[in-house]
Amino acid sequence: GLWKHSPIFLNRGMKMKIEELLKEGKIKLTENKIEDANLIARVLLEFVLKIDRNELIKKQLQEVEKEKEEEYKQKVEQILQGIPLQYITNLQEFMKLNFFVNENVLIPQPDTEILVEEVIKIAQLENKIKILDICTGSGCIGISLAYYLKNAKISMSDISKNAIEIAKKNAKENKVLEKTKFIKSDLFENIEEKFDIIVSNPPYIETDVIKNLSKQVQNEPKIALDGGKDGLLFYRKLIKEAPNFLNYNGYLCMEIGYDQKEKVIEIAKQEEIFSKIEAIKDLSGNDRVIICRI
Repeated sequence: GLWKHSPIFLNRGMKMKIEELLKEGKIKLTENKIEDANLIARVLLEFVLKIDRNELIKKQLQEVEKEKEEEYKQKVEQILQGIPLQYITNLQEFMKLNFFVNENVLIPQPDTEILVEEVIKIAQLENKIKILDICTGSGCIGISLAYYLKNAKISMSDISKNAIEIAKKNAKENKVLEKTKFIKSDLFENIEEKFDIIVSNPPYIETDVIKNLSKQVQNEPKIALDGGKDGLLFYRKLIKEAPNFLNYNGYLCMEIGYDQKEKVIEIAKQEEIFSKIEAIKDLSGNDRVIICRI
């Protein structure tokens, strides 16, 4: 049966099987030196075919509709252009919850879970229930806190109207809408009350460094990455202004870049208002969180 393999036969609109299409995706991504090529190829195909991993394995000999095949190839192409996988599938998991993401918000990173876990500890230990998540983006920090802290009242603010819309959508999806409120604000500009805890994962990359980051990161919103010339612009503002919006014994908890601990602690000490300042490491042993207590 050689005729089966003749190009004429192949071009007559033969459908590819799931396993063949998956293999093609893997090869294309691998050839282009894409990290996690196998995982990305699989997740994209599950997304396009709207099936989960088990179904994908079970149905690997099924044929794929032509338009689905085309859609898959387009998505692989987007990955090659540096579009992050999460912007294509509009999904990122964080703190075991699902978050909708697109090019208007940063993609939540596992390191930020350390910040959320620290805030949960403080909130539970000291019964701190009124929390502000500033520079909320997708809402992953504030929404996780609302989800895991029974009686918390969470306010979330961001300068970006689009980010606020996405955070609202995520609050609704994760069923915490009634415990959350949203404020469009450039840092503290439109904040009118005081809180027990202010938490933030602000932009902290030096302006000049952004252009050297991976293509994927360059496709994330610049406004959410750019921490000014020395990367510390937002820490200066947060540390200076947060005390005006904190209750007695309140906390300011911030994520930092791996090499910013000394500088951020120095900025906090200069304010001479915090009774305690400490740094927490992430799972890789990098300094990741600074906690300042009034």
